[in-house]
Amino acid sequence: MPEPNNITFSYAEAVTALIKAANIHDGIWALFVRFGLSATNIGESDAMLRPAAIIPIIEIGLQKADKESNIAVDAKKVNPQLTFNAAAEPEPDPPKQRSH
Repeated sequence: MPEPNNITFSYAEAVTALIKAANIHDGIWALFVRFGLSATNIGESDAMLRPAAIIPIIEIGLQKADKESNIAVDAKKVNPQLTFNAAAEPEPDPPKQRSH
């Protein structure tokens, strides 16, 4: 099977990956995209020029949100803070007796 050329993610999957990469464990976070705006003239020839907009993506990140949605996830659910609790650790099994 050939290697895929593109791998796509839903907004929620992308937000989850960013939350984990940023080590965030609390709050609802949404996808944030900052766009730029530029203009130029384009056309097949100088006689067919048309004004055109160029809208690049400048930044992709996270911003706090009030509720979960298709672009916002709860960090506590997708990246819970792991805590060490000695009382919760099970007791190790005693060593087995060998018969000779």
